[in-house]
Amino acid sequence: MLKRIRQLHISLAAKCQLLFGAAVVLIIAAALFVPWQRMEQLTEQLNERLFGGKAASLAVATRAGLPVPVGVALPLGFVDRVAAGDAEARQQLAAIFRTLDAPLVARSSAVGEDSEQATFAGQYLTRLNLRSEPELVDAVLAIWDSARSPSAFAYLERLRLPLEPRMGVVVQELVQADTAGVLFSRNPITGSDELVIEAAWGLGESVVAGLVTPDRFRLGRDGAVVERIAGLKDVAVRIDPEGGTREGEVPDRLAHMLCLDDRQLAALHALTLRCGEVFAGSHDVEWAFAGDRLYLLQRRTLTAIPNPAFAAADRAGTR
Repeated sequence: MLKRIRQLHISLAAKCQLLFGAAVVLIIAAALFVPWQRMEQLTEQLNERLFGGKAASLAVATRAGLPVPVGVALPLGFVDRVAAGDAEARQQLAAIFRTLDAPLVARSSAVGEDSEQATFAGQYLTRLNLRSEPELVDAVLAIWDSARSPSAFAYLERLRLPLEPRMGVVVQELVQADTAGVLFSRNPITGSDELVIEAAWGLGESVVAGLVTPDRFRLGRDGAVVERIAGLKDVAVRIDPEGGTREGEVPDRLAHMLCLDDRQLAALHALTLRCGEVFAGSHDVEWAFAGDRLYLLQRRTLTAIPNPAFAAADRAGTR
């Protein structure tokens, strides 16, 4: 009888040891599945230190109901693995391509990017019109490389920021824009409390890259249009069916015609008000219209706003 009890005790101890071992394995596996390796939808709450500034900002906007295109955030560790040639990471990236509706856009999302201290505007890459899995992989590699360019390091050094680049990437469905541009919730030249909108035909790259003289609109805080100035929009950047973008000539009639009507200006004014409910500070927004639908592409804090009184004195030559 005692021998039988002892055998049962040994058997029970062995089972407990096996269960304990399995639990340890699960704990270790969970620890290895760290968040900085895991991709997330923009509908999730994203940590800026893990996914970068742009991804975190777009996630906040998405969760608040702002019209952000569908997309996925790639964390810093995952992007590093792709850059290092990790086969599994590249396979996962290819799988992401299949979950979204191409064509896609890949945007940089570095730690500190689009912040109040540093916007990094123009320092890092954006790749448009990605139509295949290899193109998406190449875009992520190019964005990772752009964080290590001489100009990017000079920017970091000038602002006395850490020189070790930490780059995430945002992958989104591309908005095939009819009109696009930028919006400032304060006048970036005078500091006046008014909205300034710059717009052109096609993708917003023609405005951002300075390829055209965009239409310029000034709106009061109540949305009333204060000024409309038609630009010269003789070039439009549009997607190329074979990949990437191309610059196309705009007919003379459209080149001199305002590309936004009152209804679209009202929609942009409403978007600015919504941004004010979600984000602190003044806004620098990239936007696009595809048909009647308005999209928020990027939002960053407007920095270096001049004092209106000083700006007026400078224009008058009294300062």
